[in-house]
Amino acid sequence: MAHQLSRRRLLAGAAGVTLVPGAAAGAGAAGATLVPSTAAGGSAAPSPALPSRADILGVLRRVNDQWIGAHGNPGDNQWARAAYFSGNMALYRATTDARYLGYAQRWAEQNNYAIHNGVATRHADDHMAGQVYYDLNDIAPDPAKVGAINESIRRMVYSSSLPTKADDWWWVDALHMAMPVFVRVARATGDDAYLRKLWALYTNTKKSRALYDYTYELWYRDGDAKSARSPGGKPVFWSRGNGWAIAAHAKVLGLWPGIDARWPEHRYNIQGLARSLAKSQRADGFWNVNLADPNHLPGPETSGTAFFVFGLAYGIRTGILDRATHLPVAARAWNGMVATAVHPDGFLGYVQGVGYAPESSQPVTTNSTADFGVGGFLLAGTELAMLAS
Repeated sequence: MAHQLSRRRLLAGAAGVTLVPGAAAGAGAAGATLVPSTAAGGSAAPSPALPSRADILGVLRRVNDQWIGAHGNPGDNQWARAAYFSGNMALYRATTDARYLGYAQRWAEQNNYAIHNGVATRHADDHMAGQVYYDLNDIAPDPAKVGAINESIRRMVYSSSLPTKADDWWWVDALHMAMPVFVRVARATGDDAYLRKLWALYTNTKKSRALYDYTYELWYRDGDAKSARSPGGKPVFWSRGNGWAIAAHAKVLGLWPGIDARWPEHRYNIQGLARSLAKSQRADGFWNVNLADPNHLPGPETSGTAFFVFGLAYGIRTGILDRATHLPVAARAWNGMVATAVHPDGFLGYVQGVGYAPESSQPVTTNSTADFGVGGFLLAGTELAMLAS
């Protein structure tokens, strides 16, 4: 995931969605119309009704218990496992189940609360673990828990050799891996320089690199994806890449609710993504790996879908999104994942593995899973449960 690769899209001939640039898509955006083809849906149409909080948390426990039972060693401190633990900690906060906290503590301790590639790293993936270290520090404060991540982010902000460097985040995933950490350090230090640096990095990714398309209200994964085309000649908006984006904005706003008064683009981006997602959702509740072409490797995919549910549910809960409009979208996605991706024993399937495009880690099947996908599912369910009774 962390390596920028040159890519070429091959093949031709599949029908997909119709993208109509310039069609109205809501206040503040030129928008684009994504019209799903009949191929976009699966065989079953899930209910748009929100399950009870108890039902949602019951599924989450089953999924997390299966993962923990299958992974006695909690793993390394790289981005994928850290993304799982972000979800695990969200479930701990929702349930106060000591097993989940203990598993995360064991993971952090065996990794010495360290940062992958050391404190000199500027790579956003390496900073993902810092989100979980801060979660653990909230429960039992100890400067040693956040010392490494604080030093790494400090170097990015105050490095004498690179004082204005803001082009580190060349891929959209970086927003989710690192933005919440910058907010955490800003809050801990009371130093506004961290927020200003965050905004500079974000703006470079979004506008200078032009990874966000204001017409389609979706994110390209990286620079190569902007010129890529699906087999049917459609643009390529990778589902999980957009999932990372909506989750990043939700996490930042959740950590600093008033930041949207200073930089409202964080709120606007959730709204724009929500408009596009409502248009491209499959009939079975999932989203395809390419949001712009339902015939480009079609089929259910859990990781992007889960992160979308998390972002949508956060937006609904905080009033960024209209509940009546967007809750049925999130509920259909959740109900679809529970019916299709969650095995009876809690194994979570249909997760596209590590990659950077729709073609990555294919085929995606009922037996495809990954730590970050489980983490995204846990984030989705815990946020959705806050909307349930």
